[in-house]
Parts: sequence; structure tokens; C-alpha cells
Amino acid sequence: MAKRDYYEILEVSRSASADEIKKAYRKMAIKYHPDKNPGDKAAEEKFKESAEAYEVLSDPQKKQRYDQYGHAGLGGGSGGFGGGGMNMEDIFSQFGDIFGGGSFGDFFGGGGRGGRTRANVGSNIRIKLKLSYADIRGGVEKKIKYRKQVLAKGATFKDCGTCRGTGQVNRITQTFLGQMQTVSPCPTCNGTGKILSNRPAGANENGLVYEEIETTIKIPAGVQEGMQLSISGKGNAAPGGGIDGDLLILIEEEAHPELERQDQHVIYNLVISVTDAILGCSVEVPTIEGKAKITIDPGTQSGKVLRLRGKGFPEVNGYHTGDQLIKIHIWIPKKINSDEAELLKKLRDSENFSPKNAKKDKSFIDKMKEWF
Repeated sequence: MAKRDYYEILEVSRSASADEIKKAYRKMAIKYHPDKNPGDKAAEEKFKESAEAYEVLSDPQKKQRYDQYGHAGLGGGSGGFGGGGMNMEDIFSQFGDIFGGGSFGDFFGGGGRGGRTRANVGSNIRIKLKLSYADIRGGVEKKIKYRKQVLAKGATFKDCGTCRGTGQVNRITQTFLGQMQTVSPCPTCNGTGKILSNRPAGANENGLVYEEIETTIKIPAGVQEGMQLSISGKGNAAPGGGIDGDLLILIEEEAHPELERQDQHVIYNLVISVTDAILGCSVEVPTIEGKAKITIDPGTQSGKVLRLRGKGFPEVNGYHTGDQLIKIHIWIPKKINSDEAELLKKLRDSENFSPKNAKKDKSFIDKMKEWF
């Protein structure tokens, strides 16, 4: 089933400010919160849907990709671009401060979720990956190696004595409105709920050591420079046990020696001689996948663009594929010998070579209008 538009979910316009988006999400979160709708699966799904929309629209980079490519620019799960598929633990751990500091349970009077242990998530790892035009056009699987933090063998943990393993500490303050309860991460265990009780040699204060990892990742066709691929659970281990962070792959494009990318299209500048432009010829041109033979018609003008359909890049998770555009440039020699000069003088006196004919050539006149 197709996903709904994120702006439609939060009931905001595409020009909404960050503050308006936050207020709209807060409104939806209150309306569909599980503590207000116990046992209501439809409300729970809308609660998750609203959180997923906010997770994207509150992040400037994700919002930009979504505005440009829609859901195709985000993907989902392992190997997709962006968030997607959030569970309840993700929501409570990431957006618990949307109401100004306390957890959702505190906002609704502590109904059942006030003692929730904060989700313990490892840090993300970001690496750069260079791809050739051929890799990008067809999609590719790449085997990569990188270093990540893993739990050291023999490391053991115990519950934090300050927060009693919850990862949170409660504080009650007296205000003119009465008592106010706030919840914050435990300063002793940094919100993990665990304290390292046995630290193996070489491990850091969280019981973690570095290890070289080899994994295979699948790159979808059509990615562009600057896009980021998120692979869930391939990042650093969480201190005290928990959810591993993500591996973030930043896409870089290798420069092609002859071709140039322009969105989904590929540009090639073809230089031909004056005689080939006049008489016509067949030439081979490079493409992403090899060579292609094209025909230059007699009388071809400089600036003409030929098109090889479908020889460009596909859209990410889309259906459209760009073309290869071949721009014609006519090269005029700066030096010629005496025999060549005599031949050209004869041609200059020929009626067909007279510039007066240019005034009769509608296609040439139209091209001149484009130049100026």
C-alpha cells in the first residue's frame, strides 16, 4: 500500500515552518497517544505514522530529499534513504522531549509508561563510497570494510544504582501551580541503565573495543552525489547493551573522463571537422555502458544536440530514465597550407558556400536566436 503524504499526515502545507511542523506533530501525538487510546490499534498506527512524518520533516536534509524525490528519496529499512518503519521504542526515545522535557507518560499523568527504560542506541558510523557512472546506472553490490565498536568478550554489566536500571531520574519541583515532575537521563549511566562491572583489557569505559567489519551493501540505481544511504544496525554497539547504531554511506561520484552528469541525463561534447559537418559521417561516441555508433547528417550545424534515449541514469526507485545528449561542436583549424587555402578560396566563391544562404535557412536563424 502506498504511503500517505507526510504533509497531509501532519495537516500542514509544504511551506510550513519548522515550528509549525513541530506544533502539528505535538497535536497529532496528543490525539493518538496510546495512553489516551488504550487498545485502539488504528490510533496506534496513526501515532506511528505521525512520528514517521515528523522524523523526516523535522530533519532539514531528509525534508529536502523528500521534497525533491518523495518517498523514493527516503526508502526504508536497511538500505533505504531516511527513517521509515518506526517502532514505539524509537518514537519514545527520539521524540520524548517534544513536550518540553518530560516523557509522554509524564504529560499524560504517568499512565503506565513513566518507568520506561530509555532506548540505548549506539552511535552511527559515516563512511564515503565512490561510485562509477556504470555503478550508478545499473545499481551495484559493494563489499566494504570498516572499523566499529563491539562489546568486548568478558564485559559484564549491572543495573545502575542511581536510576535502578531505568536510565531515567525523576525530579519533582514545587511551582505556584503545584508540583511538577520532570524526567531526564540518568547522569551516572548516561541513560543506559547499566554500569560496567567487569572491564576486559583493551576495552573502554563502556566495555567496547574496535573490530574490523566486512559487509556487503546494495546500492540502488540512480543515486546521486551527496545522497546518504542508511543501513540499520551496522553502526557502533550501544554502551551497556542495546541497539547498534546505523552505518551511513555518503555517496560520491567518480568523475568520468568523457561524460558529464546533468541530473538524470548524460552529456557528451562531440567535436567534428568542418568537412564532416558538411558531408556527414558516422562516428563512435562513448556511453556509460560502452560505445555507440551515431550518424551525423550532412549540413549539421555547430550547437546541434543529438539524443540517445534511455542512455542516462534512472530515478532512484523510480520509473523514468534519462537520456544521453550529444552536443555537436565544429572545429575550425587555425593554420592551413597553401594547397588547402587555394581549395577553400574556390569553395568560398561557390554559391552554396555564400553566407547569403544563411538568411534562407530557418533552422540556422532559429539557432541564432537561441545563442542571443
